Amino acid sequence: MTASSLNSREKRAAVSLASVFAFRMLGLFMLMPVLAIYGQELSGFSPLWIGIAIGAYGLTQAVLQIPMGWLSDKIGRKKVIIGGLSVFALGSVIAATADSMQMVTLGRALQGMGAIASSLLAFASDLSRDEQRPKVMAVIGMSIGMSFALAMLLGPMVAASWGIAGIFWLTAALAIVGIFIVLFLVPKAVNKAPKGDTLASFTDIKKLVKHPQLARLDLGVMLLHLTLTTIFVALPGQLIAKGLVAEAHWQVYIPVLILAFLLMAPVMIIAIRKEKEKHAFLGSIAVLALSMIALAAGVDSVIGMALCMLAYFVAFNFLEATMPALVSRLAPANQKGSAMGVFSSGQFFGAFLGGILGGYVAQSTTPQAVFAAAALVGVIWLILAWQMQVPPRSKMISLMTELSSEQQAQALASKLVALPGVLEATVVCEENRSYLKINDKEFDLDQARKVAGLS
Repeated sequence: MTASSLNSREKRAAVSLASVFAFRMLGLFMLMPVLAIYGQELSGFSPLWIGIAIGAYGLTQAVLQIPMGWLSDKIGRKKVIIGGLSVFALGSVIAATADSMQMVTLGRALQGMGAIASSLLAFASDLSRDEQRPKVMAVIGMSIGMSFALAMLLGPMVAASWGIAGIFWLTAALAIVGIFIVLFLVPKAVNKAPKGDTLASFTDIKKLVKHPQLARLDLGVMLLHLTLTTIFVALPGQLIAKGLVAEAHWQVYIPVLILAFLLMAPVMIIAIRKEKEKHAFLGSIAVLALSMIALAAGVDSVIGMALCMLAYFVAFNFLEATMPALVSRLAPANQKGSAMGVFSSGQFFGAFLGGILGGYVAQSTTPQAVFAAAALVGVIWLILAWQMQVPPRSKMISLMTELSSEQQAQALASKLVALPGVLEATVVCEENRSYLKINDKEFDLDQARKVAGLS
């Protein structure tokens, strides 16, 4: 059975996993517009330590995404995600009780050690069919964008009332909520890949890193998030320079981000239906670079800056939603967690580099030069992405099955994935259904139905 829209399992997976992602990112984003202001109350404050505190999270995330993704392939997604959220909450508590920038940095580094992005994205891949995966990833990407928009509104409000500590306490609470979501709302699934695609060894990971098309995406997400953190070093100050006080910045951020979501959706739908994903991908990178060039040229008004930001975030949202789906389509079966680990490492390392780059350029030259640096990054990315290839879509089918235990699901998944033409098998106990990713030239439906006990 095939479908042209998300089924109930995919909807539930998309919403629940997106919620976990959004709650975890909210605290990170809330800190961006306020740390340089309210952090002055902490001992050891300096612009350098601000950059280190922001970058520490991205650096530890980048280092641990690959091993955490690999671990999720080995012991299961949910165990890794719950463990990561627990570590994240502990880091938040340490940062909330800190009285110095050094202790805040330690807490931030510990937060980053709860590196679950790769496991979350791989779990989303497990629970979605190939042709519907871009929609699931889009929901997750949009949730991150929504958490960013909400953070721009809540960050200054929370910090004004309870200081930096209030933001970290809220982050800890949201991490605990995320644990309950994973335990009780995220669907259960057993995922199996063919015997030839065993758990990723370090040699396998090296191959993933060197894979030419995966490498383009890994580098691309690094450059994407590099531009995001780079521009936010200068953007708040430029809005203030144009006459918009810090407390009113949300009046720009919120409308811009909402419109960006609305404009991104039709771009994605048209690109998928018309099979123009590469054209839309390259076009989005070009729009991103052009928006930064316009800001670097010196926009004279808040409205002008808002329009540049709108163009940037339409492109950002499309790229943020598209790249994980492409990684999951390119990655070998049962190594999605490892592939997503490499991908997420690039994402967070980009955030780390962006903070350092933005701070250095802003301190050494002018705010406009920060935007120019981001534009240059976009141009470099466009050149590197020009030879990218969009992977073909495999066919997905589902079979009704009667199961009473996880052990039966494991056994059935192993049998199904051993059949000719079956690239991947996901057995969902609570639905009594098996989802197969197949090469329809080799796949025998009658044989699969017989294994599933349907004939």
